[in-house]
Amino acid sequence: MKDIAAHIRKRLDAVLSSEEEAKSMTRIIMEDLLGLDMRDYYIGKKTMLTQAEQATLEDALQRIAHGEPVQYVTGKAWFMDMMLHVDDSVLIPRPETAGLVETVIKENKGREDLKIIDIGTGSGCIAIALAKSLNAEVHGWDVSDKALATARANAAAQHASVTFSRADILDKASWQGRWDIIVSNPPYVTESEKADMASNVLEHEPHTALFVPDNDPLLFYRNIAEMGKATLNRGGKIYFEINERFGSETRRLLESYGYRATETIKDMYDKDRIVKGIL
Repeated sequence: MKDIAAHIRKRLDAVLSSEEEAKSMTRIIMEDLLGLDMRDYYIGKKTMLTQAEQATLEDALQRIAHGEPVQYVTGKAWFMDMMLHVDDSVLIPRPETAGLVETVIKENKGREDLKIIDIGTGSGCIAIALAKSLNAEVHGWDVSDKALATARANAAAQHASVTFSRADILDKASWQGRWDIIVSNPPYVTESEKADMASNVLEHEPHTALFVPDNDPLLFYRNIAEMGKATLNRGGKIYFEINERFGSETRRLLESYGYRATETIKDMYDKDRIVKGIL
């Protein structure tokens, strides 16, 4: 196992700039791709890769060398103690999004019979985590059929009850149902910010889930806030993950639609990341 790890590390060191990233990625490949237990590595257990496993490893290392995120290569990503399937139809779940989910759970734990909608569900990570943590009927909407298939598979694997549906938040005909909580991590990266983004994100993660026009950065927030006015029950709550550049603007947008007790919450990097309000 140490020889296998050394081989992977040598290949990654040649294409990655960070030793820490190469070390972390080696572990991910060992565990998530090859199914090797790192506890066996530390006790010096011997193993032999089959020819098929060697071919899988070589293909993975070549894909990573060409900039593909390791989560897409392994098909797996961790999110809040859940192993989720991911592919290039969905964004790779981020720690910042876990902060959004933790906020919703903390503020609504103990409430009964909630109806929650996750708009732009992607891999289903938000909806699934909420369904497993709250006494709630949870729904997830997305405009992508491929993303919805991924979300449904993840919910089944996690034994979580979530209803996923195809819906476009920009189409008012989709604004159906009555909700107690709306939560969303919609596209919020402006086109002009592409120049500052890592190439592996730009070249592999779905642009429809990432980008908004420079001249309308709050496009999705405005539509979701308006939908909330029409579909939230009295005292209903709305929670957004946001672009750090537009924290005050997003909060003012909610207030303009009549939401009260609005608040901006910072993430682990001390950047504005969550905006919430009550109708």
